[in-house]
Amino acid sequence: MRKLILFFIFSLTQFLNAQLAIHQDQINILYKKALQEGYAYNWLDHLSNKIGGRLSGSLNAERAVKWGKEELEALKLDRIFLQKVMVPKWVRGTFEYASIISSPGMSINVPICALGGSISTPSSGLRAGVVEVKTFKELEQLGKDKVKGKFVFFNRPMPAEFINTFEAYSNTVNQRTQGAEKAAKLGAVGVIIRSMNLRLDDFPHTGSMNYGDLPNKKRIPAAAISTNGAQLLSSMLSLNKNLKFYLKLDCKNFPDVQSFNVVGEIIGNIHPNEIILVGGHLDSWDLGDGSHDNGAGIVQSMEVLRLFKEMNYKPKRTIRVVMYMNEENGLRGGLAYAKYAKQSIENHIFALESDAGGFSPRGFSFEANESQFKKIKSWKKYFQPFMLDRFELGGSGADIGPLQDNKVVLSGLLTDSQRYFDFHHASNDTFDAINKRELELGAAAMASLVYLVDQYGF
Repeated sequence: MRKLILFFIFSLTQFLNAQLAIHQDQINILYKKALQEGYAYNWLDHLSNKIGGRLSGSLNAERAVKWGKEELEALKLDRIFLQKVMVPKWVRGTFEYASIISSPGMSINVPICALGGSISTPSSGLRAGVVEVKTFKELEQLGKDKVKGKFVFFNRPMPAEFINTFEAYSNTVNQRTQGAEKAAKLGAVGVIIRSMNLRLDDFPHTGSMNYGDLPNKKRIPAAAISTNGAQLLSSMLSLNKNLKFYLKLDCKNFPDVQSFNVVGEIIGNIHPNEIILVGGHLDSWDLGDGSHDNGAGIVQSMEVLRLFKEMNYKPKRTIRVVMYMNEENGLRGGLAYAKYAKQSIENHIFALESDAGGFSPRGFSFEANESQFKKIKSWKKYFQPFMLDRFELGGSGADIGPLQDNKVVLSGLLTDSQRYFDFHHASNDTFDAINKRELELGAAAMASLVYLVDQYGF
């Protein structure tokens, strides 16, 4: 009996080692093909340089949808479709301008840009005094008497001590999203927001903002100032509290327009009703060409399915790519897709999003229960040869977030994000900031994780 047990243990060990070797070989092939024969970089070159910035509701966003569908068709996937989404249409308008006026005839121009969703200034611009604050509490303490008729300058830097730059961003971004609403309620004429950027430079960073429940007549213009501009304005205010600021914006909000999520899939041959999703957002801001945010995530997600097709890999489960529209200023694509999935009674078991730039991959974050995460952690051995050793519980991606139902496992690609906010939402988020090898390593990492989910399930 003991010999039989030992033989069983030996046989099981041999079987498990053989499975490990098979899966490691498949992952090695995925990496080899992504790094030597990858499409991601060339795809991104076209999306960034031939189409450009893809703000929701714009002509470029429409062109990107057409391009995405055509590229998926060229892969000869089993099913491809466009999902209708109504999205906001906001237009930046003509030249944006700002200056600090220290005395009559003495002014210094500073780099600014309108925040997405902002109203315009009067055609002649706005000229007013400035009050500087770092927090909403400081603003409230100033009160209406000191705020009314002035610009509120929110100057809270992203905290440099946070190694996780996304944590630093989360710690400061509410001044951008809510600053105009808070300031308008105290009678301010406009808001100036320090750009969400850890570096000192001359690139203002746009991003979404909202007015809450403010009626149209009480809304005020909102602009971001570069970090160098913010430093200068703060320094000059410390010497002269009575200086003036001049701002001119020509942006405009229009009624919602129709756009689309782009969806394609390889249907599973054993569990076709179990869906593994990989994706990113097709829209971007309009200042650069959106190469890091989030062209990189789009082409990496497309590359996952292309690699499987190239390897003639027949997945057990359905592998679906989704190019979401309108993550940047509304999340309409993510919400619409989740609604569609629920109404269609689809069974998503896993969703992976890449939206942290095309930098070197470091691992993955997961939203999963204890037993699911225990299983996921057992796969770390497959990623250690590629220095992908970060498997963290908590966090995934904005677009896939609405799919959360306490059953589906959500995941986000973790990159080396130290440089991400140098480019995020700014005019320097362009194709020349992309490193080909780092982009391809991210695509290979995503394909490897999707492969393991398909093999093992949950």
